[in-house]
Parts: sequence; structure tokens; C-alpha cells
Amino acid sequence: LENTNQWGEVGAYGLHGVLLIGPPGTGKTLMARAVAGEANVAFFSIAASEFVEMFVGVGASRVRDLFKRAKENAPAIIFVDEIDAVGRRRGTGLGGGHDEREQTLNQLLSEMDGFDNETNIVLIAATNRPDVLDPALLRPGRFDRQITVDLPDMKGRLDILKIHTKNKPLAANVDLESMAKATIGFSGADIANLANEAAMNTARYDRRLITMSDFTTAYERIRLGTKRPPLSNPKDRKVTAYHEAGHALVSFLVPDAMALLKTTIVPRGRALGVAFYMPKDDSIHQSKKQLEAYIRVGLAGRIAEEIVFDDVTTGAANDIQQVTQIARQMVKMFGMSDSIGMLNYGDDSQQPFLGYSIASGRDYSDETASKIDAEIKRIVDVAYQETRQLLEDHREQLDKLAEALLSKETVEREEILNILGIDDDDLEPIIPEVVVEHLRESVVAEPDDSDTEDFDPDQ
Repeated sequence: LENTNQWGEVGAYGLHGVLLIGPPGTGKTLMARAVAGEANVAFFSIAASEFVEMFVGVGASRVRDLFKRAKENAPAIIFVDEIDAVGRRRGTGLGGGHDEREQTLNQLLSEMDGFDNETNIVLIAATNRPDVLDPALLRPGRFDRQITVDLPDMKGRLDILKIHTKNKPLAANVDLESMAKATIGFSGADIANLANEAAMNTARYDRRLITMSDFTTAYERIRLGTKRPPLSNPKDRKVTAYHEAGHALVSFLVPDAMALLKTTIVPRGRALGVAFYMPKDDSIHQSKKQLEAYIRVGLAGRIAEEIVFDDVTTGAANDIQQVTQIARQMVKMFGMSDSIGMLNYGDDSQQPFLGYSIASGRDYSDETASKIDAEIKRIVDVAYQETRQLLEDHREQLDKLAEALLSKETVEREEILNILGIDDDDLEPIIPEVVVEHLRESVVAEPDDSDTEDFDPDQ
């Protein structure tokens, strides 16, 4: 806004609109507020859903009023959050578009066309669904620039952790850098939740300082879910133990699989047992070998049940769903099938109710669909046979790991390596040692009410 005159000297003009795109929780709204604060100009903020009313013409009237007030207070920034609520494609979906929503969008497009070089107004909008926005909204002259606000890297996570722990009393053993390395894949909102959960865990036991164990307990609660009462049925315990042992065992036997930190048969969230994995780095790309490894690890629980009990249960439903989805994406979207080739056959999960035309579903023949289905099944079948052979060859280790789970309920990475006879020094480090130590002690770090009197927060 300040450089408008300088731009005019060289024949340039300022941006009319900026669209912030990114997953939920990455800080798009916060970034818009920060830009307005740095620019030191008037800031008008509104959610797009506030434009849409059941009464015809109200939304368009609100758009006109908003831009009128912004022009009176120029230079100014208008921020529209979740713009996909009003900016979805026109004339798509079942039954056509919503007349009031389309009138509101038309008015928004008209107001943005009214910008000129002297207006000194910038429209900033945020969405996590850019794929459903109307093309007229995205053309140059309206939203001139699209900025991707992605998940933070390690440095970004550390800075966000420092912000959210600034006013929290931290013990001397809290290592924010190690937690930043461990929170791969966390958004800004996830990190804020992590800091809050750690503080809540501290208050739950009437302590005054937040320790590293509070952070790791919060980390496990976010990643794995809240603990539930242990399984009481002996058969369920045994089936779950072998199921989780199968996942854990194959994750060490298959190259390119994600690193396993611990496995447990203590129910967490909706799962009866959990294998706790950690990505090795901040890598964005996933290779074909990594996806094949995920499929094998995902199948291992069901296969372990088959080998040991000569029967199967419903416990692998979620595993099968994830395995099928990965195989389908490999064939239809990623071009990772030799028989199908490097062709993209779309994503059938896109629903017309979300702003897509019903005609844009499947654009290939029944013969091709049959080949795709056969290739997806082939990928899963090959992975099944290889994984079953792996578990049969390592049946002794499978039994030992299941017995350890039945006796201890939670088995750490080091013990699994001992059962397999693998030296941890030969493996690539996956997580800072300080985090590993506190993850190991996180259950012990939750004292009973009787212990809070003498509990030393520095320990």
C-alpha cells in the first residue's frame, strides 16, 4: 500500500486481491491480521458465511456495505475468512446453485472489478478448499496472487512453540528444540494444542512447572488418543497383542517403513491397540517403495491373526481401508503401476455436493475401470503374500513380541530391537534421545493424587 506511487512510476499497479491457501490450522487468519498490523492500515474482517442469508439480496447488500466502508477508510485491508462459503463454482452440484449465494458472489466479483490504482484497498481471503472456488474469482485482476501457507518446518515449529510457551512456567528439563523435531506434520494449531495439553496435564496433578514429561504425555494424547480402560477379555487381549505385534515386527523387517517408537495393547481413542510411528524427516515426497512398505505394515496385523488363530476378526477394518486407499492412489493418481501406466484417472471421492459437477466423476471406460480394479487387487495381493512369508519366517519373534505385550501391555522400541536381535546403533536416528527417554517414562510421570504433595517439578 505504501509503495503504490513508486509502482506507478514504473507502470506497475498494486495487488487487488491475495488468496491464502493451506490446510486448516496453518495460520492463514493470523497471517492476514499480522499483515494488517504491519501495514498500519484499517482492517475489516468478516467470515464469508456471514454474507449468506435466507433472505434474497441481504448478502449482496452486506458486500456493498463492507466495500463502501473500506473505501471511506482507505488505505485498508479487507479480510474474508473461509471464502469458499460464498465463492464456490456457480451452476454446479445437484439441483443447480443457490440463488442468494450466487448473487452474493456476483456482487463480490463486481466490487473487485471496481478497484483501480487509486483505491488503495487490498482484499485478502483464506480457504483450505481452493479447488471448489469459482474460476472468475481466481482470474488476474481479482485475486492476483495465491500464497500457499503450508505446514511449518522444524524451524517454524520451534518458533511457534516458543510463542505458545512464552507465558507458561517451564521446568529446566523442557527442550523445545527436541519437541520441534518430534512434531513432524503438526500445524500451528496442533502445536498450540500441544502446549495447552501439557499445561493442562501439569494443572491436573497440581504442579507449578510444566515438565518435559507433560509435553510428551500431551504429544501421545494428541497422536494416539486418550487412554481407555485396559482390555478385560483374555481372547481380545491375545488377538490384539498378535495384531499389534504383526504391525511392529514388519515395520522393522521392511525397508522404507516408518520408524516404530512403541506399541501397546492399551486402548487409545477408538483403537484397541496402537503402534506409534514417527516419520524420519520433514520430507514432502513419498516414494513408491515407501508406499509399498506402508501397505505391508498395514496388512501385517490381519496376517498375524490368520497365522496364529487360523481366523480373522473385525479389528483390521481401518487397516484394510487405508491399504486400499494407498493402492488406489498409486494406480489412479501417482502413475506407479506398469500395467496402467503414467495416466491420472481422477479421484472418485470428489462429491457433487462439494461444488463439483456430477458429470465430472468417471471419464474412462468400463474396461479401463476393470483393469484399474485388477491392478489395485494385484498390488495388495503381492504385498499380502510377501508379508505373510515374512511373518511365517519370523514366527518365533512374533510370539515373543506378543508375549511381551500381554505381560507389559506396552513395549518400547529398544525391547523390540532386542527381540529381533537388531542393534539400534545400526539404524538411522529418528528422534532426539531426550524425547525417547521421556516417551518411555511418560506413563510413570503421571502421579497419583497422593503423590502431588511431595512431587518435585524439577525432577
